[in-house]
Amino acid sequence: MKKRLFMTLLAIAALWPFAGYAQQPTVPLVGFLHSGSPKPNVNLVAAFRNGLNETGYVDEKNVAIEFVWSGGSYDRLPELAADLVRRKVAVIFGAGPPAARAASSATKTIPIVFVSGEDPVKSGLVASLNHPGGNATGAAIFTGQLGAKQLGLLRELAPKAALVAMLVNPNNPLTEAVITDVRAAAAVTGHRIEIVNASNESEIDKAFETIRELHADALIVGADPYFYGRSEQLVALAARYMVPAIFEFREFATAGGLMSYGASITDGYRQAGVYAGQILKGAKPADLPVLQPTKFELVINLKTVKALGLTLSPGLLAIADEVIE
Repeated sequence: MKKRLFMTLLAIAALWPFAGYAQQPTVPLVGFLHSGSPKPNVNLVAAFRNGLNETGYVDEKNVAIEFVWSGGSYDRLPELAADLVRRKVAVIFGAGPPAARAASSATKTIPIVFVSGEDPVKSGLVASLNHPGGNATGAAIFTGQLGAKQLGLLRELAPKAALVAMLVNPNNPLTEAVITDVRAAAAVTGHRIEIVNASNESEIDKAFETIRELHADALIVGADPYFYGRSEQLVALAARYMVPAIFEFREFATAGGLMSYGASITDGYRQAGVYAGQILKGAKPADLPVLQPTKFELVINLKTVKALGLTLSPGLLAIADEVIE
């Protein structure tokens, strides 16, 4: 009898670790869908993780993040989004307009958090900014509406510029709106606008050769996730061809670009991480208003101003949020 009892207890003890393991809660999986590549976006990934941390979620501890990168190929995004849906992730983060659209097309049930430069209402991602109403919400930084302001700032720093080139990615859904905005502003200021397209590394090189052949006096670099990942290349080419250029995100100016004007993209990613964490805790995307930027920053690189032989006027200096020495 004692021997039988001993064997029974031994069997229970042997099974106990497996029973305990089975009772462990499943770690939620967040899909991170991006049209770029990992290396140039390290700071944005960190910002997203920081947002998750603010809600109590730590990657590889109580949440897992599945990073999916299309490497600049926007055509792959629908397939990659569909794969995340098949994996039954708890939340999908769509980084940028192309990724956000791909995620929205792939599912109407899995919660989606986005950072998007386009108007999410016009694009159909949400019903309204205050009441998204569906399975998507996030941060809208409205990059498509800054072209006119950027043209005005270029005019201040390069007043003799008559022909302004605009570099855009034709595969970006924002492109048409950005071009329309800039051309409308140019009609008022008297500038001539030439559109130059690029969607990969070699096309960017060729685009600057075209800009030189056009004898463009200045350049607006349209906001694009792929362009963000090629910031060093774009800044270096603008310096090589001695063309005054304005970018949207401050990271370009800190890398040596002439100036930038726009909302903080890193803060947008952080806010998206916070929303992802709130959704994991039970919040509904339909009830989380789309976040909008409260401030647009003007950052000027004084070293580049001098290298281009330009003069920083007192008026422009007064409104600059940061001047990099």
